[in-house]
Amino acid sequence: QLQLVESGGGLVQPGGSLKLSCTAAGSLDANNIGWFRQAPGKEDEGVSCISSTGVTKYIDSVKGRFTISRDNAKNIVYLQMNDLKPEDTGNYRCTAGPRYGLGFACAPEAFRYNAWGQGTQVTVSS
Repeated sequence: QLQLVESGGGLVQPGGSLKLSCTAAGSLDANNIGWFRQAPGKEDEGVSCISSTGVTKYIDSVKGRFTISRDNAKNIVYLQMNDLKPEDTGNYRCTAGPRYGLGFACAPEAFRYNAWGQGTQVTVSS
C-alpha cells in the first residue's frame, strides 16, 4: 500500500491560489489518484481525480478553477487551486487506487481508493 504525503496547504484570501502536492513513497504509474476534502461538520467530498493515463474529472463546484496533474517520474500529483472561495476550506487528502477502464477512467468516489494521506489544511478567509 502506497504511503502518501500532502503539502502546500495554508491560509489564503478569497480569490487567491494554492498548489497542493501529493508525494508518494513508491511508483504511482499504475494508480488513479484522487483529491478529497472535508470541511468542519461536513462529510468527505471527492473533488477531483486523474487516471493512470491522465484523464481528469472534477466536481462542478471546482471546474474551471482547479487543475489536477501528475508527474509520474517524480511520483507526485498536484492540485492547482485558483480563485479560491471560503467554501473551499477544508482538510485536503490525496488518495491512490488501482486503475480501471484500461486506465482511461477515474471517479472521485472513496470506495475506488485504498491508500490515503493525512491531509493538508486549506483555509480561505479574509
